[in-house]
Amino acid sequence: MTMPTYPLLQVLQVKVRRVEQQEKVVAEKKEVLEEEKRKLQEKEKARDKVLNHHNDKLQQLRDELDKETTTDKIKQMKLYIKEVKIKLEAEEKKVKEQLEQVEVAKKDLEAAQEELRRRRVDVDKLKTHQIDWEKEMRKELQIIAGREEDELGQIIFAKNQRER
Repeated sequence: MTMPTYPLLQVLQVKVRRVEQQEKVVAEKKEVLEEEKRKLQEKEKARDKVLNHHNDKLQQLRDELDKETTTDKIKQMKLYIKEVKIKLEAEEKKVKEQLEQVEVAKKDLEAAQEELRRRRVDVDKLKTHQIDWEKEMRKELQIIAGREEDELGQIIFAKNQRER
C-alpha cells in the first residue's frame, strides 16, 4: 500500500510561499532603512558644515571686536551671523525630519520582521503537523498490512488444513 499525500500540502506550500515573499519585503525594508540612514548622515554633514561656518564667523566677530574696528563692519558681521544662524536652524530642521523618517523606516522593518516571524511559526506548525500525520499514517498502514498478513496466514492455514 502506498502512502497517501498529506491533505494540507497545498496549504503548506502557500504558507511557504508567503514566508518567501515576506523575506523579500523584510529585505526591501532593510534597504529603505539603510537609504534613510545614509540620507541622515548627508544631512548631518550639511548641518555640521553650516555649524562650523557659524562658529568660524562668531570667532571672526570676536577677533574683530578685540581689534578696534568700525561699528558698520560689526553690524554687517552680526547680520551675516544671523543669516547663517537661520540657515543652521533650517539644516537642523532637515536633520530632525530625516531622523523621523529613519524612525518610520525602523518601525516598518520591525513590523515586517514580526510578520515574517508569525508566518514562519505557521509554517513550522504545519510542518510539525505533517510529520505527526505521516507517523500516524505509517502506523495505520502497518496495522492494515499486519491484518492483511494475518488474513493471508489464516487462508493459507485453512487451505493446508483442508488439504490434509
